[in-house]
Amino acid sequence: MAVNTSTYSVPPFNRFQHRRSTIAFISRPSSRLICYTGARIVSVHSQKPGSERSAIVSEAGDPSKSSSSSTASAIDFLTLCHSLKTTKRKGWINHGIKGPESIADHMYRMALMALIAGDLPAVNRERCIKIAIVHDIAEAIVGDITPSDGVPKEEKSRREQAALTEMCKILGGGMRAEEIQELWEEYENNASLEANLVKDFDKVEMILQALEYEMEHGKVLDEFFLSTAGKFQTEIGKSWAAEINSRRNARLAEKSN
Repeated sequence: MAVNTSTYSVPPFNRFQHRRSTIAFISRPSSRLICYTGARIVSVHSQKPGSERSAIVSEAGDPSKSSSSSTASAIDFLTLCHSLKTTKRKGWINHGIKGPESIADHMYRMALMALIAGDLPAVNRERCIKIAIVHDIAEAIVGDITPSDGVPKEEKSRREQAALTEMCKILGGGMRAEEIQELWEEYENNASLEANLVKDFDKVEMILQALEYEMEHGKVLDEFFLSTAGKFQTEIGKSWAAEINSRRNARLAEKSN
């Protein structure tokens, strides 16, 4: 959850080792055991010596085993993504918001923004929705990294890339894993019109949430509005941000009277 464009920082990648967490074990038909505790993922394979080749040949010739492995990988991946639903966005926690939104909450409303946005020339709406859904997916492992954590932006990106690579391995590779990787990199590099738009939705969703928290909790969250001012790349991003700021300014003026 970004609030400004200054230096980013996060605790060491193994920071989750120092807090209590539930350890999940996922048993798979291939005798593979996945254990993860927050940020750490350990994958263990158990196999008799010399049996690797015969196992590969057997599975290649047996569609049911291939299907079973693919199903297990999908459930492993989805189970890991559960933390996106439960991990709260740190920027709100740092500002004393009780019961703040989760990472998944944030991504879901961004996907809705892509769904309801008017038709834009040369912009693929479906791709925008997909990018919105995966743009913070690596936070299932690394958590929500904010500027207050104290690590450079390049390091933040490196850690998220490593986490995403591990998640794609858990998914079992293949076309879907490659698509997730491609969508994430497209967003990270701001490499397309779709990425430009979703980058704007990321900021729009944040300031809309900030306005809602101001109204619900009686707080003034200037930091979120100041950090995004002048940063929007698309006309729809600028238009929606202007509407949110207009409503906020009217509310603040009403309160001051």
